[in-house]
Amino acid sequence: MAGLFDKQERAHAESARPLAARMRPRRLDEFAGQQHFLGPGKLLRRMLQADRVGSMIFFGPPGTGKTSLGEVIARHTKSHFVVLNAASAGVKELRAALDDARSRLQRGGERTILFVDELHHFNRTQQDVLLPDVEAGVVSLIAATTANPFFSLAGALISRSQVFEFQSLTQSDILTLLKRALTDKERGLGQSPDAATEEALNFLAEVCDGDARRALTALEIGVKSLEEGTEGRGQGGVRSGAFDLQVAQESIQKKAVLYDAKEDQHYDVTSAFIKSMRGSDPDAAIYWLARMLVAGEDPRFIARRIVILASEDVGNADPQGLVLANAAAEATERVGMPECRIILAQAVTYLACAPKSNAAYMAINQAMDDVQQQRVIPVPVHLKDGHYAGAKRLGHGEGYQYAHNSEGGWVDQDYLGVEKHYYEPTDRGYEQRIKQRLEELRARKSPVEEEL
Repeated sequence: MAGLFDKQERAHAESARPLAARMRPRRLDEFAGQQHFLGPGKLLRRMLQADRVGSMIFFGPPGTGKTSLGEVIARHTKSHFVVLNAASAGVKELRAALDDARSRLQRGGERTILFVDELHHFNRTQQDVLLPDVEAGVVSLIAATTANPFFSLAGALISRSQVFEFQSLTQSDILTLLKRALTDKERGLGQSPDAATEEALNFLAEVCDGDARRALTALEIGVKSLEEGTEGRGQGGVRSGAFDLQVAQESIQKKAVLYDAKEDQHYDVTSAFIKSMRGSDPDAAIYWLARMLVAGEDPRFIARRIVILASEDVGNADPQGLVLANAAAEATERVGMPECRIILAQAVTYLACAPKSNAAYMAINQAMDDVQQQRVIPVPVHLKDGHYAGAKRLGHGEGYQYAHNSEGGWVDQDYLGVEKHYYEPTDRGYEQRIKQRLEELRARKSPVEEEL
């Protein structure tokens, strides 16, 4: 009788698990996505084929299969699978898991895969506890994290591990998982293939942002609510019976934009934003602007980046760009969200469409590099200040020609002491006129006689 009750208890426990947990893959051929490192001939696939699974770091967005792949690897390698969550476990639990792994290895040669979820919650000292047993092969560590490990994990741990970046699942991957869960009679929902409309499944596959857990949870909510008769009713209260678009929309909560203002998502999105404006793509730039604003990025930070780009990438090809960007920054400071989104959008689209030049940016970088790396050029005597007492006795300012006293406001005079060109205007936008003017002036200028 005890065995019967045990079986019933296991069945009840299994039925209580969410659909996403029940539908975790059991074999490699059931695993969806991540073909860039798990596909035929790729690194992780080769490691599994050679049965040489060392320590690994899985990082990427939620719901992309990090935990599931850890379980599949443990089954594939016939290893004991131990799971710890760094958000709730401490050094005591970690040491106990390592001691147990050592005992299993010594007693019967059984290998252990220690899966530590959200490892970035451990501080560097806690992470260091893992190092001796990882190096000795007592455990094969699989550390999972949504944070970029190069920002959040100890360098010593990274150097001893293979790092695999998980990508968001494609819409096709999600659709495969949804249909499998819908029809699976053992672990899934056991419905007929036409129990959900293609429109509803496509909606979930798109709106879940590549998060399989989110899509499967919504599917389970919708189907179960239909079974209870609390949703999916047509006109007059007649139950429609199908998981349709309306049910799908009502079964999934508004998404949270994945964006950590302190980690790599912040830098990645900002980088895409700047590069889109630099590349003259206003549509992409507006999307990345929206991504930052929806995620809660400080609009003043965005405005500062726009001002920098106005000089660095637009420059004198359109001098009005800096004026507009600075005005947008000041208006953003005064107005704030949500209205400042309009002001930022105006500046972003203007600068994205403006002609581009980084000539001023390159000029100051080269000049500063010369100041730091080469001999400092002394100020020519005729340019030195001649207004203080004693300057005349030193000859300072002697021979200087006041440009405004000459026709055209220009005089042939040396201002640097060496022949050096830093600013090289482009032929784009207003800078084309600057280039023409500068070429004319340089052609009229006498060669500089440099001192040896």
